[in-house]
Formats: sequence, C-alpha cells, structure tokens
Amino acid sequence: MFMGIAIFCSCSFAMTPPKAVTEAFNKKFPSATKITWGKEAAKEWEAEFTFEGSKISANFYEDGTWLETEKEIKATGLPAAVATAIKKTYPGWTIAEADKTETSKHGTIYEADLKKGANKKGVAYKENGTPVKE
Repeated sequence: MFMGIAIFCSCSFAMTPPKAVTEAFNKKFPSATKITWGKEAAKEWEAEFTFEGSKISANFYEDGTWLETEKEIKATGLPAAVATAIKKTYPGWTIAEADKTETSKHGTIYEADLKKGANKKGVAYKENGTPVKE
C-alpha cells in the first residue's frame, strides 16, 4: 500500500509540458541536462536545468514561445551602473541574490533580491542602470 501511494504521489506531481514547449526548449538548449519542468502560470512552463556548466531556468508559453532565460550570478557580477543604481536607490540594503535575465519583452536585464533586516524586495534594471517596470 505504501508503495502504491508513493508511486501515485510521484506521478501526480510529474509535470510534462506540451510538445511545442519541449521542441522549442530542445532547439534553444540542445545540450541541457538535469531538466525539471514546472508550471509558472496557467499557460506558462518553466524548465530548470544545467547548460554549459551553469544552473539556468527558462520560461516558455504553452505554444512554445520563449519568454525568458534566467541565470544566477554573483552580486559582484552586476554591471557597475546597476550596482550603483541599487546603492543609490536602496541605501542600507544588501544584495542577497542576483540574476542575469534575457527576456523577449525587455532584452537583457539584471535582477536583484535585496534585503534589509526582515524586509525583502526584488528589483530589475537594464545594464545602464535604468529601472525596469514589470
């Protein structure tokens, strides 16, 4: 009985995207490994995987349209203009995590998760330090 429950649970949580999504993913990231899929929204799929030695996530619309690719980077890897804009706009906040994100909507942007005490905030900037409104 325990095995039956375990198998049922593992199958019910396994996510398989539509064929158009997997085809678009395989075309964009042909050598990706360790791929796991999940739903980001009702019609949006997210793959988390390893590509060219980096942990990456990519989002696709259900018809296979690529939306964005996100790669975690070190805070020191943020462009100088982005780091300066964050320090100026959010004095006293620290960068907990940073990402370089290529999007179909905004091009390349840099995202940072900031924290100050118990407060947390997510921000996004163009490479030149211009804030991006989502």
